[in-house]
Amino acid sequence: MSEHILFLTGKLAEKQLHQILEKMQPEFTYTVHQIGVKVAALMTADMIGRRLKDTFNADRIMVPGRCRGDLESLSKLLNTPVERGPDELKDLPLYFGKQALKIDLSHYDVKIFAEIVDAPNVSVEEVVKRAYYYKENGANVIDIGCLPDTPFAHMEDIIRTLKQEGFLVSIDSLETDDLLRGAKAGADYMLSLHESTLWVADEVDAIPIIIPEKHTDLSSLDNVISILQSKNKPFIVDPILDPLHFGFTDSVVRYHTVRQKYPDIEMMLGVGNITELTHADTAGMNALLLGMCSELDIKHILATEVSQHACRAIKEADLARRIMYAAKENNTLPKHIDPGLMALHEPSPFPYSLDEIKEFADQVKDPSFRIQISAEGVHIYNRDGMHNAIDPFDLYPKLKVEDDAGHAFYLGVELARAETAWQLGKRFNQDQSLDWGCAAKVSEQTIDLHTFKPAGTTFTKS
Repeated sequence: MSEHILFLTGKLAEKQLHQILEKMQPEFTYTVHQIGVKVAALMTADMIGRRLKDTFNADRIMVPGRCRGDLESLSKLLNTPVERGPDELKDLPLYFGKQALKIDLSHYDVKIFAEIVDAPNVSVEEVVKRAYYYKENGANVIDIGCLPDTPFAHMEDIIRTLKQEGFLVSIDSLETDDLLRGAKAGADYMLSLHESTLWVADEVDAIPIIIPEKHTDLSSLDNVISILQSKNKPFIVDPILDPLHFGFTDSVVRYHTVRQKYPDIEMMLGVGNITELTHADTAGMNALLLGMCSELDIKHILATEVSQHACRAIKEADLARRIMYAAKENNTLPKHIDPGLMALHEPSPFPYSLDEIKEFADQVKDPSFRIQISAEGVHIYNRDGMHNAIDPFDLYPKLKVEDDAGHAFYLGVELARAETAWQLGKRFNQDQSLDWGCAAKVSEQTIDLHTFKPAGTTFTKS
C-alpha cells in the first residue's frame, strides 16, 4: 500500500501545488488542503493545530518550508508525523528525489593541517587563538611554520601550550635545527624531510612528511620510502603541488605516478600553492583539489589562510572533504550533496517564471509588497500592480513610499538583495539574507525563522 501524504498550503499556492504534484506523478497518494491562510509561508504550527480538523488518513503531513513553530509538538497533537518541505514549491520534485538518499556529511578521511605561516613573529597567545579558529573551521593539525633566518625563541612554548590544549601539532621547516627542536618539544609531525635530512627521523618520534631532494626528483623519494619502510617507520609523502604555469600539471602527474607505484603509502597535498597563488574564488579550487585527494586516496592536506581572498580556505576544505567522501561512498557525482561550496551561483536560481509571478501578483489583494526574481529581472507587486526592472532605482518612483522612510529603507535593502541575486544567479527569498554558503562569515542567527519572526513596521505599504 502506497504512502499517503497530506500537503498543507495557502490560497495563493494551492493551484500551483496541484499542478506540480500532477506533473510529478508520484508513487505516493496525496491530499492538498488549504487551511485558510492566503500566503503559505505565514502558516505556523499553532495555526495548523487550531485549524486542521482532519488529517485525511495521511501517513505524514508536509507543511511549507518556511512554516514556523514546533513541528514535533504538532506531530504529537495530530498523531501524525509533520515535516517541512522545501522553501519553494518548484523544488518539490527535487526534494522527493533526494529523499531516497540521505547524505551523511559527518564523515571524512582527509586530515587538514592548518599552517600558521608567521609563527616566529606571533605570540603564544595569538597562536593559540588562531589554532582554535582553525579547529572550529575543521583543522585537525596545527602546523607551526618557521621563517628563514628568523629567530624563534618561543617555538617550544608554542608547541607545549598547543599540546596542553589538546591539539595535534606539526613543525614546518627545511632547517634541521627547527625540526629537532619542534619534535623534542612534542610536535606530532615534521614538515619537511628529504634524503639528505632523513637522519632527523631517527632522532625523534615525530612522523616525517617527506619531499623530493630536488623539486621534481621522484628517485629521491623512492630512496627515502625504501629506507623508512625497511625500518618500519610511519611517514607521509608529499610530491609537492606546484602553482599554475609553474609546473602545476606536471606536479599532478607526479602525485598520480607516486600513487600508482605505492598504492598503500600515506600522502599529503599542499593546496596553498593553488588557493593562495591564484586570484580566483577558493571554494571551487578546494572542491577540485579535495576531489583529487579522494581519487588518489590522499589522506592529508596542508592548507593556509594567508591571502585575504583565501580567508575561508580551511572551512571550504573541510566541507569539500566531506562532500567528496560522501560522493565516493555513495558512488555518485559530487552534486546535490550540499550547497555550501556554491557561493556565487546555484543550480536552480529562478524557481518561477515571469508568467508564474504575474499569476501570483494577480491574486494579491493587500498592500504588502512581495519581491521575487526571475530570469527576466526583479519584480515587485502588491494589490496596486506589478513593476519589473533590472535596476532597482528604476522602481523607486513607482512605489510611492517617499513619505515612509522606514518602508523605503526596507524595500531598498530587499531590492538590493534581489538585484544581487539576479545578477549572480542565486536564490532570493524576501526577508532573508542571501546564502553565500561556507564562503561567508555569518553571524549567529538570533531569531529562529521556524519558530517566530517578529513583524516590523516596514513590511507593508502604508
